[in-house]
Amino acid sequence: MTFQTLHNQLIHEICRRVDSGDTTVASLARRAGISQPHLHLVLKGKRGFSWDFADRAALVIGLRVEDLVPPAKPQPPRGKQP
Repeated sequence: MTFQTLHNQLIHEICRRVDSGDTTVASLARRAGISQPHLHLVLKGKRGFSWDFADRAALVIGLRVEDLVPPAKPQPPRGKQP
């Protein structure tokens, strides 16, 4: 997992919540303390999040880093060949 992947997952989750009606771009921008036009450009892929804004956006919508990491795939026990 890379920081870029986490960044993309955060954007994807915000877009999902906006699309589902859980929040609006304007509401999220206001609560996170960033301009609505800037957030719109981030969600459209024209700009990126700063670390500070990524933290604030995640906090505002109740996300933790753990929520952005996909579950690990089970690994076979070591030393045993199938």
